[in-house]
Amino acid sequence: MPLRVVFMGTPDFSVPVLDAVVAAGHEVVAAYTRAPKPAGRGMDLRRSPVHVRADTLGIPVLTPKTLRSEEAQAAFSAHNADVAVVVAYGLLLPKPVLDAPRLHCLNLHASLLPRWRGAAPINRAVMAGDLESGVMVMKMEEGLDTGPVALTARVTIGPDMTAGELHDALSPLGAALMAEALGKIEDGSIAFVPQGEEGVTYASKITNEETRVDWGLPGRAVHDHVRGLSPFPGAWFSADLGKGEERIKLLRSERAEGSDLPGTLLSPDGFVACGEGAVRLVTVQRAGSKAMAFADFARGARLGAGFRFG
Repeated sequence: MPLRVVFMGTPDFSVPVLDAVVAAGHEVVAAYTRAPKPAGRGMDLRRSPVHVRADTLGIPVLTPKTLRSEEAQAAFSAHNADVAVVVAYGLLLPKPVLDAPRLHCLNLHASLLPRWRGAAPINRAVMAGDLESGVMVMKMEEGLDTGPVALTARVTIGPDMTAGELHDALSPLGAALMAEALGKIEDGSIAFVPQGEEGVTYASKITNEETRVDWGLPGRAVHDHVRGLSPFPGAWFSADLGKGEERIKLLRSERAEGSDLPGTLLSPDGFVACGEGAVRLVTVQRAGSKAMAFADFARGARLGAGFRFG
């Protein structure tokens, strides 16, 4: 028998999961998402990707600023949901909300728990040089991503894979996994296993201060930093190209060999010395410009060996 589902999600990552729940024949009685925010040059209000998709599907959308008020909790309970499906929603669910669905609140989390609990698991896994990631369906409880796990799917993180590429691999995988979990709830076969006590790490939000490239790190760490922040928010370095220091976003790099003072351009095709070894800058982006190959950037800026990046 199809389930009555409340869906809770906000970014692009969540949309395939919403589609999978609908395609499986379940009744999505409401979609909760973050409220529209001003964006673009005109600062017009922009709906979240889940909001846009839910409108297209004819699903009622709610955008409360908090779920802690009695009014919000009563409205949530009034959906009489069997299950809540939560995917990168962005608001904490207090206990009255967690307890409201008849069966479970299920969360799709983009890491191999208990590693990388928290807000930015995809970025943190790549930045740390992890060799593997995945998605897990877990039963939510009051702790931060501490609930027992029902299903897991794994993905290998290649040596040059960016956070954006890992995101695109995990999202459809997670959609299929959540559909499978709901099927197991329907037939009564779902089982939850507590997370292990060892290996707990936390994926805190990315801060502006940590996005700057530190050329003093080993080349491998610089490369992991770059790909873990690509395409958003983007790692960056500074360069004086004749009009004062400006930020250059670094979208793609490769591990390389070479040595000099950290931040020194070793050749116009993008080899830059690090604290140990080097990296090759592949794709960069100046403010207000499109992304380009580093060789084209260097040619236009007339950069040669010996130039120092900040």
